[in-house]
Amino acid sequence: MKNIDFGNYLYQLRKDSGLTQRFVAYQLDVTDKAVSKWEMGKSMPDVNKLNLLASLYNVSLDELLNHTKEQKDIKISKIVLTGGPCAGKTTALTWINNYFSKRGYTVLFVPETATELISNGVAPWTCNSNYDYQTFQFRLQKVKEQIFDDAAKTMKSNKILIVCDRGLLDNKAYMKEAEFKQLLREFGTSETKERDSYDAVFHLVSAAKGKENVYTLANNMARTESVEEAKKLDDKIISAWTGHPHFRIIDNSTEFEEKLERLLKEITVFLGEPEPYEIERKYLIYYPDIKELERMPNCTKIDIVQTYLKSEDGVERRVRARGIDGDYLYYLTEKRKISNLKRVETERKLTQDEYLSLLMEADNRLHPIHKTRYCLVDNNQYFEIDIYPEWDNQAIMEIELSSEEQEIQIPKFIKIIKEVTDKECYKNYQMAKDMPKQLVMKKNS
Repeated sequence: MKNIDFGNYLYQLRKDSGLTQRFVAYQLDVTDKAVSKWEMGKSMPDVNKLNLLASLYNVSLDELLNHTKEQKDIKISKIVLTGGPCAGKTTALTWINNYFSKRGYTVLFVPETATELISNGVAPWTCNSNYDYQTFQFRLQKVKEQIFDDAAKTMKSNKILIVCDRGLLDNKAYMKEAEFKQLLREFGTSETKERDSYDAVFHLVSAAKGKENVYTLANNMARTESVEEAKKLDDKIISAWTGHPHFRIIDNSTEFEEKLERLLKEITVFLGEPEPYEIERKYLIYYPDIKELERMPNCTKIDIVQTYLKSEDGVERRVRARGIDGDYLYYLTEKRKISNLKRVETERKLTQDEYLSLLMEADNRLHPIHKTRYCLVDNNQYFEIDIYPEWDNQAIMEIELSSEEQEIQIPKFIKIIKEVTDKECYKNYQMAKDMPKQLVMKKNS
């Protein structure tokens, strides 16, 4: 069994016992860092510590030892397939199942909750209010997803793809902003947590935008929108998901079959088949109008703190806190350069304890990067504009691509200084080296 599986098991045992890493470390006479490494799968506890762990977590030694036996390394990916009315989701789900099943994935589908409820009599117009309906839908969606998450962990397959036919943030498109915030408070959660709980989000654009001649209400009894209403709803759904770290929009610029082929390609790239890679273009731009960005419905503000870790063998390692207003999620990213445009990249979410523990491995030669990111959808392309506090007249804009040949349409209000994709001095790693110099220069200017 891969160490990560046993690490996840230890992490769950500790959480179920209500203990901190520091307390466990004290009881076993080891460091906090050692406990963190066990739970992250970076190392295994000595045999003489297993008996102590079993006693501490109130499980038998046999049970603990059984989890150290060799098992398969299971990769579970959870994505959302969303979109406007009459976008082709039903057919797309069939394509996804056929395509990825042939490539060794066990594909699980979380059915669309709205269709289930509305087709069985629970609808905004049968409930006391739209808010009541959206609350029921949100609750059922969370329960269904948890069941699928738990079921996936019991399966023997080593590659599992969970596809959610719409996700929790779709509710936002059907509610007023204040109502959605109230709903989140009632569930004791946040927009950042729910949006970024999915590994990737893929939006199919409604046929009402560019393929009006095929737009229909006939194939979905829960669909009631006119063409104009469908266009507006499509925009609202895009706006709801803007800010997710891996959000892709599949438009109607091609015929339907090619649209679905583009969707499959985007999912394939995300899953890292045959290997995880990132294709990115980067531009140095003049400082944008921040007020204009924040007025845009398809633009979301994210705060990022990025810390580089000690690394070897040419692999760049970093941890990142990503969120807004103190509500953060945490990630560990490892990158290996293939070409100027292409990098192999792996990323996984961290608990706050894991994040804090990894900060102890920070490379002190590199300055932490603090930046405000504006995630922007323009012309169905997803841009990220990074604002650095050390700069007051320029910024960085990035876009991830599915291929090196993909055409980019720069937003009209963005003024490009130059492309810096292959310029080392504009990469975050190099900027982390140079940041102390920039701070001194700014202070003395």
